[in-house]
Amino acid sequence: MPYVNGLPTKQLELARELIPGATRIGLIDDVTDPKAIPQGREIKAAGEKMKIKIIPAEVRTAADIGGAYETFSTGNAEVVVVEQSSMLVNAAQVIAEAAAAKKLPTLYGYHEHVEAEGLISYGVNLDWCFRRAAYFVDRILKGANAAELPVEFPTTLELWINRKIANSLGLKILPDLLVRADNIIE
Repeated sequence: MPYVNGLPTKQLELARELIPGATRIGLIDDVTDPKAIPQGREIKAAGEKMKIKIIPAEVRTAADIGGAYETFSTGNAEVVVVEQSSMLVNAAQVIAEAAAAKKLPTLYGYHEHVEAEGLISYGVNLDWCFRRAAYFVDRILKGANAAELPVEFPTTLELWINRKIANSLGLKILPDLLVRADNIIE
């Protein structure tokens, strides 16, 4: 699950498209994942430039997610961004339930969240990442020198939208956003 430089900033911009004029955005910060450090740093820097107050909530396990949404609710967050981490993608259903309970639009980095009743995601396709990893494992097992293989990062990002969740939140997804979507769940 790679960290893609620039993606957290794009996710923050997308959050502002979801909730135009949003000035308070929650951030689920998985402090156990090394990829979270640059993601959080990038979102906070982008928030400062965009004049957005970032409301971070540190989580270590799925059990911390309900408390994170309580923090967002009491902090008057208008939308939430979820960092990309293994623990958080595995807790997709827990996050979707917490977001629904607090009626907070939430943006994710993996489409697996949208399939688990999340609102919207913008990020890499994990299936592609796993297939590419398998390709390199196969090459190594067939004798390729790992040190000579190229490092690859995903070059395609996907936008997924769950309209059913948008409707339940009373959100009207702008037509421009719908046109850009790679997948829309009705």
